[in-house]
Amino acid sequence: MTTAILSALPEEQSGLLARLEQGQRLVHAGRVFWRGNLHGHGVVLALSGIGKVAAATTATLLIERFRVARIVFTGVAGGVGEGVSVGDIVVAQDYVQHDMDASPLFDRWLVPGYAGVRLPCDTALTATLSEAVNDCLVSANGHFDHEFMNAAPRLHLGLVASGDRFISSADVAHALRTPLAAAGHPVLAVEMEGAAVAQVCLDYRLPFAAVRTVSDRADDSAHVDFPAFIQKVASRYAERIVQALCEKLSNR
Repeated sequence: MTTAILSALPEEQSGLLARLEQGQRLVHAGRVFWRGNLHGHGVVLALSGIGKVAAATTATLLIERFRVARIVFTGVAGGVGEGVSVGDIVVAQDYVQHDMDASPLFDRWLVPGYAGVRLPCDTALTATLSEAVNDCLVSANGHFDHEFMNAAPRLHLGLVASGDRFISSADVAHALRTPLAAAGHPVLAVEMEGAAVAQVCLDYRLPFAAVRTVSDRADDSAHVDFPAFIQKVASRYAERIVQALCEKLSNR
């Protein structure tokens, strides 16, 4: 069974593309897809594009045209949860669209037609992805990039928020996080694509999981060294995590 690996930015996927075996480049609907093998497992690599609409379109193409068995998203996010630091890794249990508000017709954050505010990820695939992340952190044996991190990275598992806005202000991050937490939805990280992919996968009943490396604290320093972080930290994390995930999927 083929696994789709989605990323938002080319730099986040460059290491995976370099290791792709028997790679075949395909173009559809203006998007480039790479089909091949990674560590003995069939994959399709694709860039989601930035934002929820682009990500939803790409996810739909992966399902309809490439008939993938599951979708896994790798990338970066801004940390907003307590104790979530730069360099930490967040695996999503579920998603919320923080800019969805159809009130008073519907509850705030609820996507009309769905059971609740939270869009769940696949439990089994999320558990496997978490195991892959944990294996990578253990194998790192406490080694980390001191340029960006003050302590060894940690794994966090929980709620991630998506919306069509890059959060780069402490005030905006606070305004996003506080009402969600008060309503019982404590958010660990914020990004711009995952909730849309989660929604598409729910529609198709396709397993979905997502992992995000925390590149900043979604505050006034969110822009600092972002390209360097992706190149030196996030892309390497993605490569190692996906390798571990592919090996686990091939053995099951």
